[in-house]
Amino acid sequence: MIPGKQNAAGRLGTESIGKLLLKFSIPAITGMVVNALYNFVDRIFIGHAVNEIALGGLSLVFPLMTIGMAFAMLFGIGAANMISMRLGQGRKEEAENALDHCFFLLIGAGLLMTILGLVFLDPILSLMGAAKGSEALGYAREYFRITLYGSVFFLVSFGLSHCTRAQGFPAVTMVGMILGAVLNIIFDAIFILWFKWGVQGAAWATIVAQSASTAYILRFILSKKAVVRLNFKMLKPDPLIVTQIMAFGSAQFLLQFLMSIVQLLSNKSAGWYGEAALGVENGGDVALSGMSIIGAILMLILMPVFGINQGAQPILGYNYGAKLYRRVLRAYIGAIAAATSICILGFAVVQIFPVQLVRLFAPDGSEALMQFAPRAMQLMLMLLPLAGFQIVSTNFFVVTGRPKVSIFLSMFRYCVALIPCILIFGRIWGLWGVIAATPVADAFLFLVTAVLILFELRKLRRQYLTG
Repeated sequence: MIPGKQNAAGRLGTESIGKLLLKFSIPAITGMVVNALYNFVDRIFIGHAVNEIALGGLSLVFPLMTIGMAFAMLFGIGAANMISMRLGQGRKEEAENALDHCFFLLIGAGLLMTILGLVFLDPILSLMGAAKGSEALGYAREYFRITLYGSVFFLVSFGLSHCTRAQGFPAVTMVGMILGAVLNIIFDAIFILWFKWGVQGAAWATIVAQSASTAYILRFILSKKAVVRLNFKMLKPDPLIVTQIMAFGSAQFLLQFLMSIVQLLSNKSAGWYGEAALGVENGGDVALSGMSIIGAILMLILMPVFGINQGAQPILGYNYGAKLYRRVLRAYIGAIAAATSICILGFAVVQIFPVQLVRLFAPDGSEALMQFAPRAMQLMLMLLPLAGFQIVSTNFFVVTGRPKVSIFLSMFRYCVALIPCILIFGRIWGLWGVIAATPVADAFLFLVTAVLILFELRKLRRQYLTG
């Protein structure tokens, strides 16, 4: 291995943990925040240039986009975990083969999404939760039909970005995401404000941006600068590697997949209970628009936390693979502290400026929207300060070789806590019961995660004391 490349990966086991977290997390945070701007900026342009109901149309599509991200994480994060651990163990060829498998899995998943989405477009959208006669459903159809053509770009760029970070080049991921976000903003302005294409313009802007990001990531990962690069001549198709990739990425996949189910259930609940709760004929669409705004704001707050989590992943994975358990513990605690700080800051902004945040998306928002969205946002994000601990701890079990625990935590939050709370609270208190389900589920998850992580940390402490 070329010395410079060895240093890029080897520094994960030698440099100070604080310095490494800054080096890897800041680019990852920047990249993830920039990635969140795709949906955030789309919603701002649509809210200003179209209307507030069009925001509800994007809310209907969001569960489908989350499913796409789930597959990108399944293969991307799964391969990234394998790459960082194999490099820590000095097994570079296996790391390279994992990357090759990841690339083809991402392309296959993207093509399958495009074909199935276009063939079954109307049946799929009819399940997304809009009330009968919903105006938002028409906007959802326009947006989703176009974005399907860019599914391969979306999965490849997002999936491979994890692999570049895992081999010691977080800045490459950051630049690729920044490139995509800047182009998205530029083409949003051109297509929506100048050409007056409405939600279709937002969809085309997203495709252009994601294709540029894909080209940049591929250019690097095919080059000699990469520690682990695509090398199709050396590809050795192996079902076992596919199984390992999916095992390592299964926790994040399940988390995203269940998140899409929750988003779908929330949309349906908004359609069912919106009219009665808000007292207007199009209450379902208004509630969908409010949920869309809350979702965009929450994602912008959580993306830096995901960035810290992903920045810490190669540090945790490499050092665990190298049996440097004291460094693993320090990296975990540092990631928790940084993630919690961001969540507390986001919580403060949401609680103090909810009306201003809603007006950012809907400057001429209806009275019903302004009565619902700010209050709903404050209630839903009541326990946001706990999110950093939950996200970092869930991934911690993956890098320490216990993905089943991460899967359990994901299943617990959604299947045991959140989904039942939405269904039960919705029947009792209508739309506001659906909103209240989120903080209740967060409280349950925090308690369960805290108990499990305590046992895991004790085990880790024994390992570095006896290692």
